[in-house]
Amino acid sequence: MRKWLRVLLASLPAFGQSAGSGNSVKVALVKMPYIGERNAAERSGGPDYLEQGGIQKLLDGRGCQTRPVSTVALNAEEQRAYGEWNRLGLANAELAKIIAGERRSGHLPVGLLANCSSLLGMLSGLQHSGANAKPLRVGLLFIDAHGDFNTPETTLSGMLGGMPVAVAAGMCLTRLRLKTGLDPALPQRHIVEACVRDTDPLEQDLLDRSEVRQLSVDDIRTRSENLHREMKRLSDSTDVTYIHVDMDVLDPREVPGHPLTVSGGPTSAELAAALAEIFKCEKAAAFGVASTPFGDHDKSGVSRQAAYTLILGAVKGVQMR
Repeated sequence: MRKWLRVLLASLPAFGQSAGSGNSVKVALVKMPYIGERNAAERSGGPDYLEQGGIQKLLDGRGCQTRPVSTVALNAEEQRAYGEWNRLGLANAELAKIIAGERRSGHLPVGLLANCSSLLGMLSGLQHSGANAKPLRVGLLFIDAHGDFNTPETTLSGMLGGMPVAVAAGMCLTRLRLKTGLDPALPQRHIVEACVRDTDPLEQDLLDRSEVRQLSVDDIRTRSENLHREMKRLSDSTDVTYIHVDMDVLDPREVPGHPLTVSGGPTSAELAAALAEIFKCEKAAAFGVASTPFGDHDKSGVSRQAAYTLILGAVKGVQMR
């Protein structure tokens, strides 16, 4: 076992509750592999890498009940479907089915996501996880160094990975959203972004004119009243909330292999403490971590350890309910 994993296991009682104490949480890990644009930012994700490092052992050490990891996969016909964006929609629809089923069975879905485009499937799954056919009202807390609020008309890079929040809000790429099953789109007032500090100029203009709320890095570091107020507001106005983290939000020292790091981010310990507060909320229904550097981009394992710290922080919050 890697030294850092032994250290993290040894620290669990101090980090949260000791094994066997508190609420037993059923956790369902779901892998969403790379599907989409072929660029460095998208290749930085590593769902397999997260699974293989011992995350289930860590969760078991926290007294969680886990099941075999689910993996999203397209069948042969879907693999031949035209267009990467269309295939991404099909894959997100499969992710949505898994997430909806896991939540109905009483599990906390935790997405090990290659990139932020999987946001659509996580949201769709929660939207359709109710007891009947009526869509649930879904809130989104999006924690990322970037706003991902671009549209094809505003983007400088052309990256689909910079658009998923705008797609989820119904601002563009309607066919992709509907293929995923996210219908209706999320009202902008049901979206909160945190730690955003790098946007394109026209993207920032869209955000400034939107109803999307913003939380600062300091709000996360200090677990401020603003953070608690926004979580209460989402709880009062929605049925379920999805919390999504892109690993580029962190202090670059913890994600040195990520191609899109931005200075000034929180440490994984600071963000994990905030996630523990966030997941005390009964409406916090799923967690996803995207774009974890892997392979040559994480030779020391520091990024995987950071991702595990975030997952354990979310679970700690559920245990404290």
